[in-house]
Amino acid sequence: MTGAAGPAPALLVVAAALLDPLDRVCLQQRPRDKRHGGLWEFPGGKVEPGEDPAAALCRELVEELGVAVLPNDCVPCGFAAAPELVILLYAVRRWEGTVTGLEAEGVTWLAPAMATGLAMPPLDYPLVRQLQQLLVHRII
Repeated sequence: MTGAAGPAPALLVVAAALLDPLDRVCLQQRPRDKRHGGLWEFPGGKVEPGEDPAAALCRELVEELGVAVLPNDCVPCGFAAAPELVILLYAVRRWEGTVTGLEAEGVTWLAPAMATGLAMPPLDYPLVRQLQQLLVHRII
């Protein structure tokens, strides 16, 4: 009996909720020539095979925003999933360097409640809601 290959495993992605002292979150606008081009999202990216998620996030933040973050400063705070994709969201309050959109159309800082009014990829909306709840209850 020949077994059919099962569905491909979900792609694991990490994302950062960089939070400033006023609890504003940093969002970046996706390049227009990419999937979901022009939409606003949390910075981050794919976890490479064998890579620790927090280490992957630190790597992605250097590549995308030009800031250095230590893995211990990445606090898990939410996730969102679809059959093909799982996003792990980490709150980050400490970094070195100046946030610069190196790969994005733009970067903005705003209260998470305002982020829900932006055009975002579908899985980013539940992440924003989770982040809002944690901030309201002063959990992060």
